[in-house]
Amino acid sequence: MADKTVLAEGSSFMDPLKGLLLTYLMPESCYDEFFLKVNFLDVPCLKIVLSKGLGIGIILGSVLVKLPQILKLVGAKSAEGLSFQSVLLELLAITGTMAYSIANKFPFSAWGEALFLMLQTVAIGFLIQHYRGQTGRGLLFLVVYFGLLVLLLSPVTPMSVVTYMQASNMPAIIIGRLIQAASNYRNGHTGQLSAVSVFLLFAGSLARIFTSLQETGDTLMALTYVISSACNGIITLQVLYYWNSSPDSKKKKKKKE
Repeated sequence: MADKTVLAEGSSFMDPLKGLLLTYLMPESCYDEFFLKVNFLDVPCLKIVLSKGLGIGIILGSVLVKLPQILKLVGAKSAEGLSFQSVLLELLAITGTMAYSIANKFPFSAWGEALFLMLQTVAIGFLIQHYRGQTGRGLLFLVVYFGLLVLLLSPVTPMSVVTYMQASNMPAIIIGRLIQAASNYRNGHTGQLSAVSVFLLFAGSLARIFTSLQETGDTLMALTYVISSACNGIITLQVLYYWNSSPDSKKKKKKKE
């Protein structure tokens, strides 16, 4: 009888979901705090759950974050307004973050979106080349990139190289975004740049500042996301500023002149 009482006291209505919660959202100490002690105001546990939840949300969102951009390119059959150099630098930054996180054995919730962003960014890079009539160069880009990625993730690559790549993310992000911003300014519109993708990337990089500090404690990763947020913010402002401008409207103005 006493055993049954102890079991009742140590159980919770959330027990059927306990395995799922412990795997993805919280450690057992926080589960006990929330569902056994019924203390939902424990600040350290709230931070952990918020960070894990945001991380999972960012990863799920990243699966589709650049899909609007890909669809816009395919629909328009044009890469006008997009800079291939900017895409390459963004790819360098994403790859650096992914390799650095894997090498340091960070939890997938802290960096998982990098995997999906990498695949989508590679697709965009190929499409830019393809719609510029350089499909062969686009295929070469795919072969070279994935070959280098396999080498980078292999034990052959020293940790110092991976760390250097992560540190080089900051200038890569800044230069890449400035190239795209300069292209937008020069064209007077954002071309085939997808507003949905730009807004989602900006929101995701902001959220990652908190999650990277909470889940990894790595200052280098957090600083990378601070820089990324600032640069994505510039592109976001341009999208809003050039909202009513388009390649067609610019061409019409030139004809009138």
